[in-house]
Amino acid sequence: MYWENKILVGKAGDEPVCISPKMANRHGMIAGATGTGKTVTLKVLAESFSDCGVPVFLADVKGDLAGMCSPGASNENVDKRVADLGLAQLGFDFKAYPTCFWDVYGKGGLPLRTTISEMGPLLLGRILGLNDTQSDVLTVVFRIADDEGLLLIDSKDLRSMLQYVGENAKEYTLKYGNISKQSLGAVLRSVMALEAEGGDLFFGEPALNIGDWLCTDNTGRGTIQVLDCRELIQYPTMYATFLLWMMSELFESLPEVGDPEKPKMVFFFDEAHLLFDDASKVLLGKIEQVVKLIRSKGVGIYFITQSPSDIPDGVLGQLGNKVQHALHAYTPAEQKGAKAAAQSFRENPEFDTYETLLALGTGEALVSVLDEDGVPTVVKRCTILPPQSLMGALDDAVRDTQIKGSLLYTRYVEAQDRDSAYEFLQRKALADAEAAQQAEEEAQRQKEEAAAEKQRQKEEEAAEKQRLKEEAAEEKKRQKELEAQQKALEKEAEKRERTMKSEVKKVASSAIGTLGRELGNQVGKSVGGTFGKRLGGNVGASLGRGILSTLFKL
Repeated sequence: MYWENKILVGKAGDEPVCISPKMANRHGMIAGATGTGKTVTLKVLAESFSDCGVPVFLADVKGDLAGMCSPGASNENVDKRVADLGLAQLGFDFKAYPTCFWDVYGKGGLPLRTTISEMGPLLLGRILGLNDTQSDVLTVVFRIADDEGLLLIDSKDLRSMLQYVGENAKEYTLKYGNISKQSLGAVLRSVMALEAEGGDLFFGEPALNIGDWLCTDNTGRGTIQVLDCRELIQYPTMYATFLLWMMSELFESLPEVGDPEKPKMVFFFDEAHLLFDDASKVLLGKIEQVVKLIRSKGVGIYFITQSPSDIPDGVLGQLGNKVQHALHAYTPAEQKGAKAAAQSFRENPEFDTYETLLALGTGEALVSVLDEDGVPTVVKRCTILPPQSLMGALDDAVRDTQIKGSLLYTRYVEAQDRDSAYEFLQRKALADAEAAQQAEEEAQRQKEEAAAEKQRQKEEEAAEKQRLKEEAAEEKKRQKELEAQQKALEKEAEKRERTMKSEVKKVASSAIGTLGRELGNQVGKSVGGTFGKRLGGNVGASLGRGILSTLFKL
């Protein structure tokens, strides 16, 4: 509870143990074994910061923090704690707190989204479980998207970008270095696996505006933002990385304020060991950087975990306000961890820190905070206050009423899908396909035209050959006809010649015969009278025909 302008954590006997709001941004830790009261301590601190006017974010892993929107209820244990600590005189009462519920899956609260670009390749690579080579390739893909002005908003944008880079890897190799298609394929498979787990739900728009969390209600109390992680915690790496992203967003979006009188926001990170498990050196370096520098932005981070050994030394050294619940020490390793936890406190001469740590009961804790000068106080054994809001799970109907009654409901409930890399690359693929289709059609048209031209030339050549062939045949036929005509003429001429010769022969023969007969008659008559005349005429005629025949033969 908020008392005398301080965050009242508990009491060490009759002495109040408080955190100064001025030192609350120096970070803190709530640690202890399961069942020792860490959740109660978290609620008490969150309620106190809200009463102080400081907005709060907390991760609800088990669903037992949602009751902060309803007033607590009296019971035997709570009443005894209130009486033992004298809280009634300090103004303790049961009350509800201004609460807004969120859920990356949109079931237990308003959808909490971010974009692929805002998550960045480093954190996204961790969510996807990529090795160093694959993470480098993912970084190159982000760089190409930035250089080409392509927005990476949701998972389908990232898938499209990976496919696009893979299809054009040769073009990018000289500018960005070797881009292995095997690595791209591995990243793409991881993205699809993340989508199968529902991871695509928290990549999108409207993305969370951290400024919407930095608000108070009409009474001046800080709003408590509760992230329902009951489903998200089933994917520990995703859970841890998502919360790290939110811390990074706070760090990057808030201005420097130095050491304000009270924090601008307090961030509670439950199951904090998940943040550091299997984290690469680069990621650990980023976490340490955020934890160290975010203090000057007015943000306090409180890690909730089972053992301080879950937190790296570089981060643990930044935690000034510590609430250590009981630890078990049944094994040598547990004993070593408990001793290390005890030794991290400033020793109190009134008790043995290690022995006390092992003997703490439920609701008790060793507490050391920073005083007004920033110096850790001597460790004290404290009884932690009970929460003022409802402890335990919240009825679904009440939760639904709270969600729909939020001023942020209309802003975040509906997902938006604006034009980004996926849509651009889809249009580009369609345009490329259309251009390829047109090129193919043009090539086919040219091919058909070439084939038609070739066929036309072939037909013309065939027609020319046929024409020449026909002309040759016609010429041959004409030659034959001419030869036939020539032969016929020659035959006719020979015939006429023979006829003429025959006629001439006949005429000549007749004339010569007549002449020979006349000559013979004359000779025969002179020689032999009438008989001689007749004989001489016949001999003369035969002799004349013989001479004529011999002449025609020659």
